[in-house]
Amino acid sequence: MQSIFDGHNDTLLRLWRAKDRDGTRFLDGDGEGHIDLPRARAGGLSGGLFAIYVPGEVEPKVIGDGNDGGITDEPPIGPVDSSFARRATLEMASILLRMATVRPDAIRVCRTAAEIEGAQEAGAIAAVMHIEGAEAIGPDLAELDVLYAAGLRSLGPVWSRSNLFGQGVPFRFPSHPDHGHGLTDEGKALVRRCNALGIMVDLAHLNEAGFRDVAAITDAPLVASHSNVHALSASSRNLLDWQMAAIAESGGLVGLNYAVGFLREDGRRVSDTPLTTMIRHLDAMIEAMGEGCVALGSDFDGALIPAEIGDAGGLPALVGAMRQAGYGEALVERICRGNWVDLLRRTIG
Repeated sequence: MQSIFDGHNDTLLRLWRAKDRDGTRFLDGDGEGHIDLPRARAGGLSGGLFAIYVPGEVEPKVIGDGNDGGITDEPPIGPVDSSFARRATLEMASILLRMATVRPDAIRVCRTAAEIEGAQEAGAIAAVMHIEGAEAIGPDLAELDVLYAAGLRSLGPVWSRSNLFGQGVPFRFPSHPDHGHGLTDEGKALVRRCNALGIMVDLAHLNEAGFRDVAAITDAPLVASHSNVHALSASSRNLLDWQMAAIAESGGLVGLNYAVGFLREDGRRVSDTPLTTMIRHLDAMIEAMGEGCVALGSDFDGALIPAEIGDAGGLPALVGAMRQAGYGEALVERICRGNWVDLLRRTIG
């Protein structure tokens, strides 16, 4: 079975919302959401970026019944109280750390590419701690040092809302990432500090001006962990041609997002979305950036995904679609696992 390292999931949020502070639902398998240990093993999911995302009081709402429209962020999303964000972030980090302590045979928190490979060889899920939206971090960045010591190795400065560090893109379809200002001075300092520590900076959710600021500041490859191609699906969460060119020039990477609203040309949130739609995005990414810059970033437990995949146990269907599209085994391996491990070796060590 093809081993898969995935660029984004929201499983810690699902467990936190269920008040499962020890990750028992994940380890034993509860059949809820998209990922638990039994389904990960059944589908070949051997690792990934486990996101910590702090929900706000106002979340995006679906327009219509979910079958005839996209989503909008009206009324505006956020902001999030910083004290709540710190508490929720630490609680979600604790869930991951507790699971790894209790069941190192099942899941390990990995801080280097070598640790990722070691976990996968041992049959454990290689989990890289990621923060999606840095509301838990204050202007002096002290919290960043603590989170780094706890295992944080990837960070998106913003989610799709404004915070101390910058501004995210709205949830509208159709829409464009040219929305709002760039990074604040604090945001620029955050990028520099992440570079110094060896924390990957994730551009997913960041607006166009913020993307340009990161590209101008960072000395690391540019990464969008779970984004698609704007020319194929006109969501502001997707990447323009010039953004993909910049990522390729930096030796960076884009992880294909499985969210149907970011895959479909019409932006509809319909699970009956064929896997050929995903292949169209992969084809376009490969053409724009080359085979070494394309990977997977599912958004499991955070989005509506194609029914043909369903959950982590259905990942072989996506692998089969790649092969049916003519992707050779070497390319399938790079997209499914190799490119992420190589990228993380060059960013976190």
